[in-house]
Amino acid sequence: MTELDFIAALRALPLHPGAGDLRDDTAMLDGLILTTDTMVEGVHYLPGDPPETIGWKLAAVNLSDLAAKGATPAGCLLNHALSGDAAWDTAFLSGLGDALKTYAMPLLGGDTVAMPAGAPRSYSLTAIGRASERTPVRNGAQPGDALWVTGTIGDAGAGLAIARGGDGSAELLDRYRRPRPRLAEGQALAAHVHAMMDVSDGLLLDARRMADASGIAVTIDLALVPLAPAFPGTPIEAATAGDDYELLFAAPADFVPQVPATRVGRFASGSGLTLTDGDTPVALPPSLGYAHRV
Repeated sequence: MTELDFIAALRALPLHPGAGDLRDDTAMLDGLILTTDTMVEGVHYLPGDPPETIGWKLAAVNLSDLAAKGATPAGCLLNHALSGDAAWDTAFLSGLGDALKTYAMPLLGGDTVAMPAGAPRSYSLTAIGRASERTPVRNGAQPGDALWVTGTIGDAGAGLAIARGGDGSAELLDRYRRPRPRLAEGQALAAHVHAMMDVSDGLLLDARRMADASGIAVTIDLALVPLAPAFPGTPIEAATAGDDYELLFAAPADFVPQVPATRVGRFASGSGLTLTDGDTPVALPPSLGYAHRV
């Protein structure tokens, strides 16, 4: 069963109106934005990653979902699997605490469990934010809109390769281990964009998700994908890598964002994802990004 299959099955359960039919990364409840993410050893981080970076990243990926809604952090709940190693758990909490202080998201509570010896470590965080006056949705893109993305793409994928023993810059490694949620950018964009989400599973996959949710088509020009100077790969490699946690947004064609961002594509009537390299059509790669499956 894939992640999409399981989410489809969840729709048979009683759903709150604020769940948005489970078609977004967050829920709304009485002026609050709610989101939760889980990180599992060997899936979302490497066993050898420093524990303080894992604590930071757990907070950051949740904060990124709040950023995509233009929300202001209000608090969070932590579910922690004790590692059996006090020094490891202390370092994890140090990194988590650094992120909570940096982004003003205080801890409200949570739960702890003890895992069986040798079991992969697993951690969950639920973030709560205060909604802005206008909350962007994933399914609001319109034909004629431009597709924009903040920052640079592919850095975290390159950083993961470095963490696995490859060569590369400390900057790219840090982008994988310590993503920076774009909260200020999300708050600045919220009132002006038609749709917004974060890039967690890959630019191509997440852009197609936005187009599918909006019932229209999207075209991305690989020649426009913003790459860091130190990025060692091709645009298509960057655009299919995950863990960037940049903001992807749809806005009217004449919109000029007041935050650093790059226009990478456009929406039109129809369906699906199309790629170009300038004016040259490009075939879709076998995989558009990362998808959970068993």
